[in-house]
Parts: sequence; structure tokens; C-alpha cells
Amino acid sequence: MSNLTKKQKQVFDFINTYISENGISPTIEEIRKKLKLKAVSTIHEHINSLKSKGYLSKSENSARSLSLRKEIKSIIEIPILGRIAAGYPIEAIENVEDTISIVNPSIKTSEGYYALRVVGESMIDEGIFDGDIVVIKKQSVAENGQTVVAIIDDNEATLKKLYREKNRIRLEARNPNMPSLFRTDVEVRGVVVQVISNITDKPEKGFSKKIKHGFKTIDLFAGVGGIRLGFENAGFKTVFANDFEPQCKDTYDLNFRDSKLVVEDIRKIGIDDLPKFDFLLGGFPCQAFSIAGYRQGFDDEKGRGNLFFDIARILDARKPEGFLLENVKNLKSHDGGKTFRIIQETLENLGYHLKTKVLNSMEYGNIPQNRERVYMVGFRNKDYSEKFEFPSPIKLTVKITDLLEKNVPEKYYYNGKPLFEKLKDFIKEEGKVYQWRRQYVRENKSGVCPTLTANMGTGGHNVPIIKDKKGIRKLTPLECARIQGFPTHYKIPKLADSALYKQFGNSVSVPVIEAVGKQMMKAME
Repeated sequence: MSNLTKKQKQVFDFINTYISENGISPTIEEIRKKLKLKAVSTIHEHINSLKSKGYLSKSENSARSLSLRKEIKSIIEIPILGRIAAGYPIEAIENVEDTISIVNPSIKTSEGYYALRVVGESMIDEGIFDGDIVVIKKQSVAENGQTVVAIIDDNEATLKKLYREKNRIRLEARNPNMPSLFRTDVEVRGVVVQVISNITDKPEKGFSKKIKHGFKTIDLFAGVGGIRLGFENAGFKTVFANDFEPQCKDTYDLNFRDSKLVVEDIRKIGIDDLPKFDFLLGGFPCQAFSIAGYRQGFDDEKGRGNLFFDIARILDARKPEGFLLENVKNLKSHDGGKTFRIIQETLENLGYHLKTKVLNSMEYGNIPQNRERVYMVGFRNKDYSEKFEFPSPIKLTVKITDLLEKNVPEKYYYNGKPLFEKLKDFIKEEGKVYQWRRQYVRENKSGVCPTLTANMGTGGHNVPIIKDKKGIRKLTPLECARIQGFPTHYKIPKLADSALYKQFGNSVSVPVIEAVGKQMMKAME
């Protein structure tokens, strides 16, 4: 590194980190913004210097065409202080017994870090197995959902997910066969920042299907990662994610360690910018086809309907094993069926065997939401397609009241606000969901939530309303996430409510996606 200037090293390190997290290189503009430089020409100078010194290569055919020719690694020695229980707590003893060498772009020095050997299997669903080593960042506080080293009782240490509840702290195990722990007093001694697998000791049963099969996916029109969650639960591995909405990146990147969200117009992403993948996943924009939108379809003046053809462009060039596409139910009937027929013919002409079905979240995901969506599953392999069957309906056992928050801020209540006078005589029963339809209140007779939409909370007429002990209020963003089936450990960033309502209204019902993904995996066994 002695032949590189400080600024050249910063450019190289950012490109290296970006490629490792996203699977593709950053654009010149993204490098400029990251390094807070005013002129693009300055970035070009640094890149040309890195090219001439043999660290980078660059093609002229794409905005994301940088690749590494030399790898600059900083090896850090982290002290191993002993063992940590991923199971029942064990006595906390800190003695430096060894060190472990790691390469992690976010860890510049060993100061403030330590490592522990894992004993037990309570965190296997988090990818942490008996015999693994976890690298810990020293800190005494942790956010909900982080994996922590917790000291409880008489100086006993355990590795668990931490969640603060009303009058206690829940230390959650990630193994359905092992209990979580509940305490009122917990000392946090750090959070897990890296897991180093002990491959030789890992039991065969510990591997999930995604490791066994290794099917890689790209997550297009990714939003906040609902489709990704479902497919990773089904055993697939995400290698690339893209969306056009910048605020989605705040939510997406908060919840996924790798393959961070690339914010870019899909029309500007070159074929060579994409990593190798087996399945394309995409809930392509539905506003052009939905009842809530203007149903302009391929003639949508914003060009959203035509984004389907960018999916076709990628399928044609890369010819992956298959795909899952999701859209509104009305896609099938739009323009007298012509729109859907064009989509179907396009996909079949690309060599795919297509199966489609409309699934309702309350019938196929055990989610109390009336959300009908059309799912399109395609395989190049005819045998896989013939074996594939959509999931069977399941009984709805989850109630809206199961998903509601206990302590809701006052800002969500209509009490004392002008609209309250129009609502109070119609919204009388707790446990039911109502809608304000601009001029009247509609009660949802089925006892489930109506379809969540992107215009919730922004003056739209589809705002779900409930009554609880304190009064009449609208659903919170967290409740909307739960009604879409997002897991309890899913993190919600500090964004404006309007942005969060839009994100979860635009998202998918995660359990339905997972059920479809598992059926796709089953068809290939």
C-alpha cells in the first residue's frame, strides 16, 4: 500500500467494501458522494491512478464496470477470551486463551473487540453453531434484535437476541427446541459483529437447504426485502438487490448483512453489472395496474408498467433457472386480459414454463389481511414446472388483536381531532378494522384488515382504523409490518411515518412468499 496516496486508498477501500456487500461495483457518482468530493473528474483521476498501478480494471461499456485486480487486506488479530453459551448460561470467565485472524473492512483495529467460542445450539437459526467463533464489539447497550453477550444471574454469560419488553428483557433463542430467557436485570457486554464458522465440527443437520442447494437469487424492485425474507426462509441465497426508492435503503440495509440495496433505476443497470444468479425475484410496480392507481398498464405515463420488459431483458440475457413475479390481482383482467396475455407470451417465448395463481394472504399465509395478489412462477426445466404446485390454503388462526402494539403514541389517535366527530358513531367495536372512505366509514365484516396500500397515512382513503382502550386510532407502521407477516426481529428505522406506511403498503406478505418459495424448492428436489 506504500505506493498509494491516502485518497487513492480511500477510493480503493470503498470500492472493495461496496463490491463485497453488493456484488457489483459502485458508480463514479456513488464514489464521489461517499468521499464527499465536489468534482467527478477528481474521482476519475484516482481511478486512473489505481488502474495504472494495477489495483483496478475498468470496462467502458457500463456505469458499474470496476473490478479489483489486487486485493488489499488488513489482517487483525482478535483475542479469544473463552466460551459463550448458545444454550443454557455458563459462568463468564475472561482469560485470553488464543487469538484469531480476521479480515473485516469495518474492523480497523483489535481495540474494542474480542472473540468467544460458541457452546450450544440455541442460535442455529441465526447461523451460529456449536464450535463457531463469534467476534464481539464491546459495548454496554444494544438495540432490540441485536445478538448480544448477556450477563445474567450470578455472573453467567449467554448469547441471545435481546428485546426490551414492558417490564422485562427477553433473551430470545433462535432454535425452536430451546427456550428464551426472561430477566429484569441484564448486563450487556457486547454485540456480535462477525461469525466465523467451524466447518469441521458443524453437524450435517445444521445446514439449511439454501446451503445444500446453493440457489442464488436477485431481488428486483426489492422495496424493504419482503420477497427476500420469504425466499431466504425457503432456502435461497440473495446475491443482489435493487430498488429505485432511496428511503427503502435505510430500512433494507438495516435488516440484511450482505447484498445491500443498490438504489438505481433498473433501466440503467447493465447485464454485466449483475452477479451470477439462478432465480429472478420481483414484485414489479403495480400502480399502473391496481384499483388504487389509475390502471393505465403499459401506457402508464410514469413508465412503471413498462418495467416488466426490463425483467424480460434480464431473463433473455442471463437465462436463469426460473423466476417469481408478484403483482396485483387486477393485472390478470387489465385491458380485457390483453396486458396479462402479453406478459405470459413474453415469458413463454423466452423459454419458460409458466404457472400463475391468485393467492389471498389470509388464506395462504395465516395473516389477518385481505390481500389478493397474482403470483407467477416460471421454470426453464419442464419437469420442475410440472412438479411445482402452489401451496395449499391454511387455517387463519392469527387475529388482528394479536398483532397490535400495547403502548401506542398519542399521534396515532384521532381523539380530539376534527375527523374524530365523523368516526366516533361508527367505530364502536374493539378488535375490528375499519376504513375511512373520505365520506363514510366502512367496517370490515370478515374481521381481518383490508389490503394495506402505499397511500396509508398520507391523506389517502384506505387508512385502516381500529378502536382500543384509549380511543380511535390508525394502525402504526410497526403494526402494518406485522400484518404483512414481517418477523418480530425485523428492524424499523427512524423515518417519517408517511415513508414507512408507503414501504409496508408496497411490500408483500412474507409468509405467502415463503410458502411459494418452499414449493419451488420442493419441485427441484
